Amino acid sequence: MVQSAEEIKKAVQEHYGKRAQQASSCCAPSQRENLYVVDDVADLPETVASYGCGNPTAIAGLREGEVVLDLGSGPGLDCFLSAKQVGATGRVIGLDMTQDMLDLANANREKLGVTNVEFRKGEMEAMPVDDASVDVIISNCVINLSPDKDAVFRESFRVLKPGGRLHVSDVVLQRELSDAERSDMALWAGCKAGALLEDDYITRLRAAGFAVARVDGRAEITDKPWYSATISAYKASSVTASCC
Repeated sequence: MVQSAEEIKKAVQEHYGKRAQQASSCCAPSQRENLYVVDDVADLPETVASYGCGNPTAIAGLREGEVVLDLGSGPGLDCFLSAKQVGATGRVIGLDMTQDMLDLANANREKLGVTNVEFRKGEMEAMPVDDASVDVIISNCVINLSPDKDAVFRESFRVLKPGGRLHVSDVVLQRELSDAERSDMALWAGCKAGALLEDDYITRLRAAGFAVARVDGRAEITDKPWYSATISAYKASSVTASCC
């Protein structure tokens, strides 16, 4: 039996709450060294862990002064890297629904003395962010965790400024999953059971209003039904051919 949205969210929160507690004690496994340039993360404490499937800050083309929103910001890694790129005139908002992760992210921010990053508690399906207030949305292997991705994409479109853009790393599927796989809470928390087919992902972004949505890159595709991909979408207005 496929689980309810609330059951899925509860399982995800419990899973990542435990990971945050592990990271707080500096003993959590992390993908950081596998996914990021070593020099970019060398000054970050071990508690700024990564549980993602890519590096959205490497594809986002962030510019000085931009406002960035990180969906599912976790310990804050992509927020802190983004903060360096947007500079003192820019701002980064990290959004997460798990209090333990928010506590860890804020502790990491204090360690680093970063002043242009804030962390907010909330869900991607109903973002506590003003309309048309964000230049760039990033996310690292988190949108697949949502039981209502259409709401996530609609909210993303709402909070982006005209001409704003979305750049995410996420898990997608090369085949439909069985009901048993979709009902497996461990696979949900592991970023697999909630994933969409690649074409479906792009179709849903366009249905939410994005003028352009595309897959920019894929990890090696194996015999497993899932793989990671980098995906971009653009809100119309100042979007030009050079960015799409």
